[in-house]
Amino acid sequence: MKPVRLSMWGATLLLTLSTLIAPPAQARVFDPETFTLANGMEVVVIPNRRTPIVSHMVWYKVGAADEEPGKSGLAHLLEHLMFKGTPSIPPGEFSKIVARNGGRDNAFTSSDYTAYFQNVAVDRLELVMKMEADRMKNLVLDEANFQTERAVVQEERRSRVDNNPAALLAEQMEASLFLNSPYHRPVIGWEREIAALRLDDALAFYRRWYAPNNAILVVAGDVDAATIRPLAEKYYGGLERADTPARARTQEPPARAARRVTLTDARVGQPSWIRLYLAPSDNAGDTTLAAPLEVLAELIGGGSTSRLFRTLVVDRGLAASASASYDATALDLSSFRIGVTPRPGVPLDKLETLVDQELARIIKDGIPPDEVERAKTRLTAGGAYARDSMHTGARVLGEALATGQTVAQVESWPERIAAVTPDLVARAAAQVLDVKASVTGQLLPDPKASPDQRPAAAPLSGFSRELH
Repeated sequence: MKPVRLSMWGATLLLTLSTLIAPPAQARVFDPETFTLANGMEVVVIPNRRTPIVSHMVWYKVGAADEEPGKSGLAHLLEHLMFKGTPSIPPGEFSKIVARNGGRDNAFTSSDYTAYFQNVAVDRLELVMKMEADRMKNLVLDEANFQTERAVVQEERRSRVDNNPAALLAEQMEASLFLNSPYHRPVIGWEREIAALRLDDALAFYRRWYAPNNAILVVAGDVDAATIRPLAEKYYGGLERADTPARARTQEPPARAARRVTLTDARVGQPSWIRLYLAPSDNAGDTTLAAPLEVLAELIGGGSTSRLFRTLVVDRGLAASASASYDATALDLSSFRIGVTPRPGVPLDKLETLVDQELARIIKDGIPPDEVERAKTRLTAGGAYARDSMHTGARVLGEALATGQTVAQVESWPERIAAVTPDLVARAAAQVLDVKASVTGQLLPDPKASPDQRPAAAPLSGFSRELH
């Protein structure tokens, strides 16, 4: 395992990937080929002939939000345990075999999915398909390797969350935003619940969710469906279906009160201000607002020409950074995020007042059509490069299918962005930017701490709902 945190907020990978799907739909964004095996496993193939390599990914439609209450962290722990071996592959050898064959591999867990990937030369594809199919059904765990890996995850929590004030604030804010949704628990899990997990818990979770009918195979690179179909049939087609349960999620009640979270810590080197709004996604709530919210996020804080950046950073010189982001891919309700980092000596309360004033202007006056068009253009500008990255296509399509979307929805993203009007953006702003459905967070240095106790850490780096 190579732990690398991917951010979902701020400069988020998920948002970046969504905005890469940008050429007009008739340009055939990824031009995927699809089929389904007899056992229910979905297969997506994305031909990309630029180099003789492939990205092989298996996505499971299960994540931290599918855990039983009281067993937080189980989905992520099982991701670690999947590298512990099978009867044919000794513990710890999976990644070594991939590396010896010139490839690299990793895995990641989010609230809604768990995925495993290998990037290898095309002539090594059959090897990794065989290995991945093997551990889908033949994982071997014993008490010793379970205890070892649970201790690794506990240390990961200490280093990534407990020792990171930004991550602690993010954890508390998410728990406050999502009152009843399982998104209120962190992907890595709560400390005491991780410690209470048992080998039987991991085995039961594996048997319940890890099955071909609950998985999506995505292969991108120097291949096509004619090449992949016989290999998929050979290695995955013979695996038996499982009686995988429906993904039952508790739902959010109506939001009735604004919440505030303040974290003061001697390790904070730079204050920051963050606000989260409860928001619909492509799958939950008023789904017609998803595309307008993407445009709204770009307008408010999508770069150096955005409203907040111009107002707070360029014109007034009060902030070092200002951003906004929104993730439409959640299986349930999502969040719309605004973050600001002040310049030294600027009080956060002053920045909050200015942010609120700018948002109020947007809701009251709307946004001029030319500004909406520029935001849409910026969103779609990166799409010309989407097909150059085989991993981008595999990532975007895998995530979409794992969260209940379809290939057609991915391919139609540019059309949906193009159809966004100023009126739709205004309606999205009015419905979502409601302080009663928000959590405002402040990350502050401890005034009692000496200067040498305050590292110059990136203040917003803790926001993420995905773990490697």
